Amino acid sequence: MPALLRLFALTLGIVAASTAAAHEDRYLDAAGVKIRYIDTGKGAETIVLLHGGTSRLESWITPGVVDNLAKDFRVIAFDARGHGKSDAPREPAAYGRQQALDVVRILDALNIRRAHIIGFSLGSSTVAQLLTLHPERFLTGVQVAGAGRSPEEANDPRIETEAAEIARDCISRSRLMRQAPAGMKPTEEDIQQRIAACRADPGFDQLATAASLRGYRDQAVTAEQMAAVKVPTLGIVGTLDHTLKAMQHLKTLRPAMKLVLLEGVSHTGKTGIQSNPALVSEIRTFIAEQRKAGNY
Repeated sequence: MPALLRLFALTLGIVAASTAAAHEDRYLDAAGVKIRYIDTGKGAETIVLLHGGTSRLESWITPGVVDNLAKDFRVIAFDARGHGKSDAPREPAAYGRQQALDVVRILDALNIRRAHIIGFSLGSSTVAQLLTLHPERFLTGVQVAGAGRSPEEANDPRIETEAAEIARDCISRSRLMRQAPAGMKPTEEDIQQRIAACRADPGFDQLATAASLRGYRDQAVTAEQMAAVKVPTLGIVGTLDHTLKAMQHLKTLRPAMKLVLLEGVSHTGKTGIQSNPALVSEIRTFIAEQRKAGNY
């Protein structure tokens, strides 16, 4: 095994071990799909965190978001179906809307009537759909680097190309290139390292991930539905993020949404938004503002 790959595997093991020590893995049944989640903090209000595509709940733990919010909130984070340690169906019909409904199933199973819902990227598309399907279950919504999928975006032919690449290579080369900021495109060496790391990850099911992408068409939310959302909403996106224009367009559809732009922040990578300290600060500020205003 190459030295870089050994280092990655060792680091992954250390992170996983420290995560297990700090946050107990729990499991519940969501319409026949086993979902792994953590439940931490003891606040009167609950926050549910939804990770991005090809990721898992550790993406909220590693940068300290979970531990920060758990000081004042009950925090639920889980591996979306097809990700991490949750079950991984390989049929596209098992994803899309079902991923959104899993959030409601988890709230029901844990006897949580209403919660703050926060999602990044794929998780943000899930938030967008949830705010139209079950707005009564949410105190506030935070959409991080993801405006929701319009019918056009949900049926974008590039999705099939990217799904096929993931099924074959474990990662999508074209997706990486599309999402990287100008001047920060991955090199061929970067791509090969990502492929090796992906294939070395025992928790990544590339066929399930490809099915998840193909399920995007069942996440479509119309402009009229986005505009009609009454749940207090915060949008956060970096100025280097490929979703910036979509987030700005969402603001025009939903003027009441607070939109925060983080200068020099990208979708992922070294300048990725989930590891930026301003993210959790803006979330805390927004929730405090909405509580003080009596908006929930």
